[in-house]
Amino acid sequence: MSERRDLPPSIVTLIAADGSAVRDDRYSAPPVAELVAAYRSMVLGRRLNEQASALVRQGQLAVYPSSFGQEACQIAAAAVLRPDDWLFPTYRDAVAVVHRGVDPVEVLTLLRGDWHCGYDPVAHRVAPQATPLATQLPHAVGVGHAARLRGADTVALAMCGDGATSEGDFHAALNFAAVFAAPVVFLVQNNGYAISVPTSHQYAATSLADKGIGYGVPAVLVDGNDYAALAAVLHDAVRRAAEGAGPTLVEARTYRIEAHTNADDATRYRDDAEVELWRTRDPLRRLRIRLRELGSLDDATEAEIAAEAESVAHDVRIGVAAHAPADPAELFAHVYARPTPQLLAQVAQLAEEIAR
Repeated sequence: MSERRDLPPSIVTLIAADGSAVRDDRYSAPPVAELVAAYRSMVLGRRLNEQASALVRQGQLAVYPSSFGQEACQIAAAAVLRPDDWLFPTYRDAVAVVHRGVDPVEVLTLLRGDWHCGYDPVAHRVAPQATPLATQLPHAVGVGHAARLRGADTVALAMCGDGATSEGDFHAALNFAAVFAAPVVFLVQNNGYAISVPTSHQYAATSLADKGIGYGVPAVLVDGNDYAALAAVLHDAVRRAAEGAGPTLVEARTYRIEAHTNADDATRYRDDAEVELWRTRDPLRRLRIRLRELGSLDDATEAEIAAEAESVAHDVRIGVAAHAPADPAELFAHVYARPTPQLLAQVAQLAEEIAR
């Protein structure tokens, strides 16, 4: 890891890696009750990450992009939204979608290989999880801009990774949102890598938050493993957007502890020492230490949370197993109204491979 990726002095941090409180003149930590609730949700989120990864190994899921290590970003993103606001997630944001109120089994439907989203986006105010990088960002701006034209104070919070900031859709979304003062919060989870490409090969700026300057968008750099700081910054960004002050770009410095997906061999582009360094900055660990010091978390509460997490994992295992296997033929069912010769050849090829 290059030194440029170390946390700069200007980063917003309210709870340090060792669990101690950090003073910041710009932001204040959320109430303790919110921190306890967030800790519970982060524990449940981590258990979901573990269970989903296990389901991939068992052949129950086709793929799972784990957010292990990024749970603070996941929970904060959903927690700051009001009922009428919209969340625009990426493929890695299953934990955020679940925290928004979507059943985890429905969230994992897409990752089983099903061509359905798995849940009702309108009912939950959660857009379908986007696999192509940054395509959800202009959609978020469109929803926010449309709400503003209607006179509603709806805010769209769009999540993306550091790799997505290199895409043209990122530019289009930021520029449109800035020009039209769209009520959008852009949350970039900078976990250090776009699959295997490190941030040092993606941009030469001091931070991704610096990109806000060129668009005329206020930007904040925040410790992405500190729930308190994330919640404070995102709450403020949502408030500003709802009040008509326009978009905010938030860069959250975090880290993906596990591989990009189950198909990725992370040892080819990073070493164990780097991963272990970031384990010391674990978002669950630091919030747990802080709550213990405040006397707001005890053994009994932790045991209760752990039991709830196991119950959720159990329900996910049962729910995913109950689904009928996805039919590979559905891959071709709705591509063309009248299948082309090439498509029919692919159908035949797949049928032959399955038969073998």
